[in-house]
Amino acid sequence: MVKFSHSVFALPFALMAAFLAARAAAQRSGVGTPAPSALQFLLIVGCMVSARSVAMTFNRIVDATIDAKNPRTAMRAIPAGLINRQQALIFLFGATVLFVLCCGGFWWLDGNIWPLALSMPVLIYLCFYSYTKRFTRWSHFVLGSAIAFAPVAAWLAIDPASVGWPAVILMAAVTCWIGGFDIIYACQDLEFDRQAGLFSLPARWGPARALWTARLAHTCTVILLIALVPLAHLGSLYIAGVVIVALLLTIENSLVHPNDFSKVNLAFFTVNGTISLLLGLLTIADVLLGK
Repeated sequence: MVKFSHSVFALPFALMAAFLAARAAAQRSGVGTPAPSALQFLLIVGCMVSARSVAMTFNRIVDATIDAKNPRTAMRAIPAGLINRQQALIFLFGATVLFVLCCGGFWWLDGNIWPLALSMPVLIYLCFYSYTKRFTRWSHFVLGSAIAFAPVAAWLAIDPASVGWPAVILMAAVTCWIGGFDIIYACQDLEFDRQAGLFSLPARWGPARALWTARLAHTCTVILLIALVPLAHLGSLYIAGVVIVALLLTIENSLVHPNDFSKVNLAFFTVNGTISLLLGLLTIADVLLGK
């Protein structure tokens, strides 16, 4: 029902923020290294995987009836009868408890209460997204903003004192990136969404206008990533990563056309997974090496 690979989109951005926050803390104190500790690293991964599991499980429960009517999603675990609603609710509860415990780990480890204090509001917003396609065409960007909590939350978990414009800009970049590729992904459900009365940009505006909106969102993503260079004092390795991201986003948007959605999955999973992993690795290397 929930694949670990689904966490790959946001996890590298959370780790980017964690290393940037660790560097800020080390520079301010004059001690330490520009990297989170092993325990902090594990807690962030635990938070990311458990939060993603909560969000996706809640979405599968809430959308089970809709998924059963859509030929593309009818074989998902709940509508296909592989998992019943009660089992899904138990898993949802377990993932919620794990997330809260991981957030609480920062209080135990560093005396940082912020992750624990904000854990439930964050989960509520993550789950809220599942209802938005029932009443707004901008649900894609609600999803983007929900996932974009990841870098800000990681930054807050590592060094609350240094949360500022770099964290906000990174959140905005992820929001635009996720929102843009979710619009592309929604194109394959265009006819079903119209029949079911759901609000998605492709269903409401048509595929051509929706795809141009995705291109605009991805242009904003690149601009925001460039803005991070002076704000977060990033160097050549990060800049190389942004150039690669710009090229991959150009390829992604060229793969899908208003009358041809056959390459949506290639654009969605392969290209976007590559974007997050490459940018994450190059940013972390830039922070550690000072390049």
